[in-house]
Amino acid sequence: MKNLFQKVTVLLALACVGRAETRIKELVSIEGVRDNQLIGYGLVVGLAGTGDRVQTVFSAQSLTNLLQRMGLTVSPTAIQVKNTAAVMITATLPPFAQPGSRIDVTAAAIGDAPSLQGGILLMTGLKGSDSQVYAVAQGPLVIGGFVAGGQGNSKVVNHPTVGRMPNGAIVERTVPAPAFGNQLRLQLQQADFATSARIASVVNKRFAGAAHADNSARVTIGVPEDWQKQPTEFIAEIESLTIEPDATARIIVNERTGTIIMGKQVHIAPVAIMQGNLTVEIQTTQEVSQPNALSNGGTTKVTPQVSTTVTQDATKNLVLKNGATVEELVQALTSIGSTPRDIISILQNLKAAGALEAELAVI
Repeated sequence: MKNLFQKVTVLLALACVGRAETRIKELVSIEGVRDNQLIGYGLVVGLAGTGDRVQTVFSAQSLTNLLQRMGLTVSPTAIQVKNTAAVMITATLPPFAQPGSRIDVTAAAIGDAPSLQGGILLMTGLKGSDSQVYAVAQGPLVIGGFVAGGQGNSKVVNHPTVGRMPNGAIVERTVPAPAFGNQLRLQLQQADFATSARIASVVNKRFAGAAHADNSARVTIGVPEDWQKQPTEFIAEIESLTIEPDATARIIVNERTGTIIMGKQVHIAPVAIMQGNLTVEIQTTQEVSQPNALSNGGTTKVTPQVSTTVTQDATKNLVLKNGATVEELVQALTSIGSTPRDIISILQNLKAAGALEAELAVI
């Protein structure tokens, strides 16, 4: 059986040039401009016998409560409806969403319903963290899987107990929008002092003296007087500015898949690497021992024969000079026939020896 790491691909990011200019829009978010999560409890009906079973009592109780609001009184213990399933509804309300606009929702079964295929979600209010209803969802579910067959002969594809409703909810209430006054605060998605300072510098070139880097994660911008009545246009102008973001030298290693990703900032201190492979192979074969054709009392026996073979490759070595780059490291490791497992081990040893000038993250 081949080694797993011989079947996977080693991904090496060998960027030999500086990072491209990136818009500030991709690097920051506006303080106060954020999504809001919504959640709700509802019923999915119209299932072809794949709804909740007897063990799930809250779906029957919910159905009787719904029927009672419509003028029909039924005891929850007197009904058994297999075409109904209780679900939890989740959605994300984007900033500045106005009443009447639509958002996507996701429904997930919380009982023992085996599938939501073909179901329709009844009107469900979606609440925010303040227990206020901000959207109402209703409509057919789109399932990315299905269940076919029954009893002991069935086939399940993907996950049939979760469904989506594209544009399935209507926004009923707006979230209080942030008020843009004399200041605008940018929050960096990846905190970095150099990137924060560069954002402030490029903004100050466009709007003299307007920006100040508070720390590695936030930049405060004073809105010029002639832009205070046009906050949207001012933000658009800021987001269109470009900088070259900085980043920490980092190596990402996924030992389960044999994937290694290294950035251009990684440097190697002067170091010598020696590598040798030792292989021990043990094989057991079964041999049959039979008596002679004319012998009396002889028996046939199976005797195991064990053979051991030890092979050791010659030690391979390489020397990296001062200031060696990632490209030189990879070329050197490839030249001595290193596998992904070998490269991961070498990187860990380089880090332990203090020769790897980068952060080593194992995921």
